[in-house]
Amino acid sequence: MIGIPLGWAYSNFGEWALHKYVLHGLGRRRGSFWGFHWHEHHQASRRHDMLDDQYLRSLWTWSAQTKELLGLAVLALAHAPLLPVAPFFVGTVWACAANYYRVHRRAHLDPKWAREHLPWHCDHHLGTDQNANWCVTHPFFDNVLGTRREYLGVQPVHAGERRSVASPAHP
Repeated sequence: MIGIPLGWAYSNFGEWALHKYVLHGLGRRRGSFWGFHWHEHHQASRRHDMLDDQYLRSLWTWSAQTKELLGLAVLALAHAPLLPVAPFFVGTVWACAANYYRVHRRAHLDPKWAREHLPWHCDHHLGTDQNANWCVTHPFFDNVLGTRREYLGVQPVHAGERRSVASPAHP
């Protein structure tokens, strides 16, 4: 059973590291397999206030969505040999990969939902610093590693909360 929290933490760290070093590191180079992330996904998300119509395309086309799914499938298969010795860990990693795709897709098809449920991911795409907020499903490792940056234009203001930056000064 310890495999479940370990699998979740491992997956969340994987989101953070792969997003930072692969999708934004290798992906900045045009022509890289991972270039779709920076050159297509980020541009569409910023241009259309989080909406990325790549997620409306058929899975049978070679698109950013298909490449994302292929990457997740390869990662899931890479963990399959561990299944006999760590079934809860592997099951959790697989569930986290499926959840990542579900949540990421919905965030870019329903920006209102994303603002409410994934404000850190909206901050990643719409904030002034796109080299922060690497986690998608939960900001745990962004918080732990100090890469969480809040963009006040995206975050909802909760009841009773005042934001001095966003609100006018009072005498």
